[in-house]
This record gives sequence, structure tokens and C-alpha cells, in this order.
Amino acid sequence: MLKPIPNHFTIETEQEDDDRWIAEVLEISGAIVYGSTQQQAITKAQVLALRVIADKLEHGEMSLGLTSFEFVTA
Repeated sequence: MLKPIPNHFTIETEQEDDDRWIAEVLEISGAIVYGSTQQQAITKAQVLALRVIADKLEHGEMSLGLTSFEFVTA
């Protein structure tokens, strides 16, 4: 059975001790990125999420079944 793609993605950010920002897409296991600013980390997280979704669709691991989705920063 194919997993449906969620239509809501939560991006959680945190600043590390070395001043880098880390961003994680909570709905996608392992989708964690670093950026030099909070906005850069959020952008990289969105890009990674879209790439993961595209890859899973291309390999038949997910069914699309949605007309829109959104990213929310927590």
C-alpha cells in the first residue's frame, strides 16, 4: 500500500552553539539541514522535503492524492 503525502509540513529550527541554524522537517524522517541563517536553514529544509517527495513519487513509494501542501515554521 502506498503512503499518502501529508499536506502539512512542520519545520522546526534551532540555533546551535556555533551560531549555525539547524532545521528539521518533522514529518520526514531524517530531513535535517544546517544553514548559516535561520532563513537559509528553512529554505534548505523546504528544498530537501520537495526532493524527498519527488523521489518517493518517482519510485512509486507514495501516492500523490493532494492538490496543495504548506510548510509551517514551528
